[in-house]
Amino acid sequence: MDISKLTGLSGVSGVSSVGTLTGILGSNDKKTDGTLFDSILNTAIDNIKTTNSYLSDAENEEIKFALGETDNTHDLTIALQKASTALQYTVAIRDKLMESYREIMQIQI
Repeated sequence: MDISKLTGLSGVSGVSSVGTLTGILGSNDKKTDGTLFDSILNTAIDNIKTTNSYLSDAENEEIKFALGETDNTHDLTIALQKASTALQYTVAIRDKLMESYREIMQIQI
């Protein structure tokens, strides 16, 4: 199955997950060893930075609302939902990575 045509899917950060994965795996690219790990690590770091940004934005909106600087609850609700969704996504990825690590460590050689 060719997954290169599936580019409509997007993750929390708005980057196409399937397109990024296809780019990382390099369907036709001639890449050296180590770039796959580098690409995955850089993508993970970018996703964590995006999650931190959403959490910071939500905290700033809460502070503005608490101080009475804004009466717009719509922006507050959107910021809180973005932060919650991004954090749930990040925790789910971490849990899957830890589960994979445990399975690898249990492999008998």
